[in-house]
Amino acid sequence: MTGLPPCPGTHLPPAKPGAEELRWIPDHGRSDRVRVLAHTCTLCRVVSYELCSAGGLHFIRRIERTRSDAVMVRETERLPAARMEPIWARLLKGNAR
Repeated sequence: MTGLPPCPGTHLPPAKPGAEELRWIPDHGRSDRVRVLAHTCTLCRVVSYELCSAGGLHFIRRIERTRSDAVMVRETERLPAARMEPIWARLLKGNAR
């Protein structure tokens, strides 16, 4: 036993061959209130993802942490939940990145 707490988030499988390439846009702080609906592991992965909601629209946030503790945040376009939730599901299955 290592004594480390269990990871609190989902671990993504490797991207599958031919996985959809999502378009990532730099985060410009467009929303002052964002609700995180779901997330992937942030403890043992350099890149984590969050399914977010703001202003009635959903989007995916990609957070990349570097060894120098720098953080790069990018987001997908914002879409109605019915259109974004299938994209989130594809990401979780390795069919999108």
